[in-house]
Amino acid sequence: MEALLTDTLNCIKQKGLYRAFRSLESAPGPVVTINGKRVIQFSSNNYLGLANHPVLKRAAKEAVEKYGVGVGASRLITGNIELYEKLEERMARFKHTESALIFTTGYQANIGTISALMGPGDFIFSDSLNHASVIDGCRLSGARIIVYPHRDLDSLEKLIRNTPKDSKKLILTDGVFSMNGTIAPLPGLVTLAKRYDCWLMVDEAHATGILGKLGKGTAEYFGVEEEVDIHMGTFSKSLGSLGGYIAGNQKLIDFLTNKCRSLIYTTGLPPAVLAADLAAVDLVEKSPELREKVWKRANFVREKLNKLGFYTLDSETQIIPVLIGNAALTMEFSHYLFKRGVFAHGIRPPTVPEGLSRVRISVMATHEWEDLLYGVEILGEAGKKFGII
Repeated sequence: MEALLTDTLNCIKQKGLYRAFRSLESAPGPVVTINGKRVIQFSSNNYLGLANHPVLKRAAKEAVEKYGVGVGASRLITGNIELYEKLEERMARFKHTESALIFTTGYQANIGTISALMGPGDFIFSDSLNHASVIDGCRLSGARIIVYPHRDLDSLEKLIRNTPKDSKKLILTDGVFSMNGTIAPLPGLVTLAKRYDCWLMVDEAHATGILGKLGKGTAEYFGVEEEVDIHMGTFSKSLGSLGGYIAGNQKLIDFLTNKCRSLIYTTGLPPAVLAADLAAVDLVEKSPELREKVWKRANFVREKLNKLGFYTLDSETQIIPVLIGNAALTMEFSHYLFKRGVFAHGIRPPTVPEGLSRVRISVMATHEWEDLLYGVEILGEAGKKFGII
């Protein structure tokens, strides 16, 4: 067994795909200390900077004092403390749906919901760049998975036409795609879902807090909130804490409460997390200036990188990929940045396809302008050193 593990790990290393943890030794801000080195943070999903916000910390502390540090069981036994119900009511209002259901993580929300709703004989149409949790949920369901080209509505329609009219069908898409920073064409997806009697599920993990006037995500951004059947999202990106949610009609939530294994067999979230999540939703709705800061900074960085000659794919959000190509070269590029005080993580297969490895830049509302300028400067320096630009 040890020989097999050693051989596999050596193969992973040779391909430039070896992964190891780094130790974060400070609060998750725009500048952090990692493995003893102070660096500009370009790899965090903490887009609005809420993970260290005093309002969230205060809410978490108060919850610990009242409820303790854990709930002691799954939600259907004794873990459903009142904060859960408050958060679900709040998320239903936030997403303009009848009801909502809170999960321990976004990953569990996706794999549990997709595998509960779909099964053998059903058809799932999944964007080629959907998140791994969506992909895993599809696989667990046993349904037939049909992957359509990224954001290609014409190809999707042709694929849907080739399935039996009376079959159960689900269209799955990220709202904002986590590795490319592109936005799903939701109005077109809504049209296809209605035309061919499909359910439509949108993963708003990287859109919540960023898109829409009130930060409610891609559906609000396009004005199609009531046309989406299943709204999924997380509290672990822009909202700064932990957890996932599904929002939709009451029948959907009742069904998942009874059939979703990742909900039924998981211990509930700690009270501090639930309280922080509640505080974050309120803060996001009331703080459009945070979104404005993200957009100004992201547009600035993207424009600078494009002018330097980097290929940032079709990024249009706070997520800006810098394409390198080769996996090993990507990691050399990333290590060089780290030495120069910029943490931009290398993204390699299987997260992205072969030949499309990249460093993924994510911009935060709390980044100082001088840090963004320095980061762009060092990226340009690395680009020339490694022959990328």
